Amino acid sequence: MRVRIIFNLKNRGAYVPFHHQFLLAQLIKGVLLKEADSPYRNFNKYIFSALKGQTKVSRNGLHYYSSKVTLVLSSPDQKFINFFLKNLFSYKQVEVGGLLLQPDGVEKEAAPNLTTVSKFICISPIVLLTPTFNDGNAKRFISPETDSFSDLLYESTMMRMGEYGYTTEQLESFYKFQVVPDKNYLSKIKTNQKKFARIYPVYNQDVKYEVRGYTFPFTLYAAKEVQEFVFTCGLSSFTHKGFGMLDLANSDPAKRTIEYNFN
Repeated sequence: MRVRIIFNLKNRGAYVPFHHQFLLAQLIKGVLLKEADSPYRNFNKYIFSALKGQTKVSRNGLHYYSSKVTLVLSSPDQKFINFFLKNLFSYKQVEVGGLLLQPDGVEKEAAPNLTTVSKFICISPIVLLTPTFNDGNAKRFISPETDSFSDLLYESTMMRMGEYGYTTEQLESFYKFQVVPDKNYLSKIKTNQKKFARIYPVYNQDVKYEVRGYTFPFTLYAAKEVQEFVFTCGLSSFTHKGFGMLDLANSDPAKRTIEYNFN
């Protein structure tokens, strides 16, 4: 289940860092811990996007100038979604970096009809490797055009699907899995001397790590069940830290939303 949380921006022109997933992760965790006996204290089966709105870039980060900004949140657990929304909307205002946000409304995205071939875009970076303390291996660049890139995503996806309750027999049937990047996009990025892979901070139990994240369009060849899983639960390590959220390419999610009453 995916919902779009709409906020009123109270101080247009305020900014957040270019990569502000760690700030959103802190916001979500704080909201989940609002109740002392929260049943979702250690829950991590969710993903979320960056904040969406009209922005301008400065040396400080992203300045938001639209009157409203949106956050996409997704989880297979509707009770979790409702618990989070109930607590979030109990606040008149929340802060993310320099932004003052007033919760305003929620829309539910209709589930798309996925097949064994889907073209996705990244609405938050994909992380291949889980970092360990005092080890920079997670910052290593791996070309998306290599089998290693696809193999690492396959391994992490199967591990996570197992944690979400898929059986060994089901996982063994999902052996067809291939990520094929959009070569035209990668070529254009290189020609314009831009980057599709950057180093991002991740905070886990008060320890700061650095990971390499990738953002580019790609086609995924996999079983329908796998396609549905990555659409709802993400394709990445550290999904609950704001990495690996996808959307369908050439699709306007605003056209497939309805108002959602979480009460």
